[in-house]
Amino acid sequence: MENKFESQLLDLNIELSEKQKQKFQRYYELLTEWNKVMNLTGITEYDEVNEKHFVDSLSIVKAIDIDNIKTVIDIGTGAGFPGLPLKIVYPHLHVVLLDSLNKRVKFLNTVIEELKLEDIETLHGRAEDYARQTDYREKFDLCVSRAVANLSTLSEYCIPYIRVGGIFISYKSGNIEEELQASQKAVKMLGGKTEETVKFQLPGTEIGRSFVTIKKIEATKKKYPRKAGLPSKEPIL
Repeated sequence: MENKFESQLLDLNIELSEKQKQKFQRYYELLTEWNKVMNLTGITEYDEVNEKHFVDSLSIVKAIDIDNIKTVIDIGTGAGFPGLPLKIVYPHLHVVLLDSLNKRVKFLNTVIEELKLEDIETLHGRAEDYARQTDYREKFDLCVSRAVANLSTLSEYCIPYIRVGGIFISYKSGNIEEELQASQKAVKMLGGKTEETVKFQLPGTEIGRSFVTIKKIEATKKKYPRKAGLPSKEPIL
């Protein structure tokens, strides 16, 4: 069973230690256990979780060299994707997981404790609020998000967190030309510049993925992000 997972990761040049394999196994068990009482994921079958959550989270290595990254914030992390798989495979990372739902944050804290992960923290709240706090604003090398929102909205959530010179990478599926085009004004106003988009298929699947890489070239103006709710209701277009 797990060989499929391992071979998909080998396609990404990732080889897991025995300890890391055990951590993914336990993560899977906790995910399916908690999912019975709260909605964390619609995907619970072993191979599918490995593929559509774990491998998918880690496939960001196609877009960036994680060895050069020290600090990561995952916005709208949900059940911990992509932040937790990245932390399991790359223990050197300082990871912050942010989610607006307290129940999910409790789940994340349980996983962190059970897997004995260190140098990782969870935040319960809205992206717009934490981005105004000096502890988090413009502090990260990398911001990632698998959240489902248009790129203009996501840029307003995420770009304020990265330092100048840092990178925001959005996980998108398939065809994103139109969305990319529509987000250019927001990206520019927030101090970012769209770089390459990496398109590929998840190893061993038909699933199309796109990584949009946005580099921060100047500080984000103080007025961004706008107050909670506005980035999604009225994206900068």
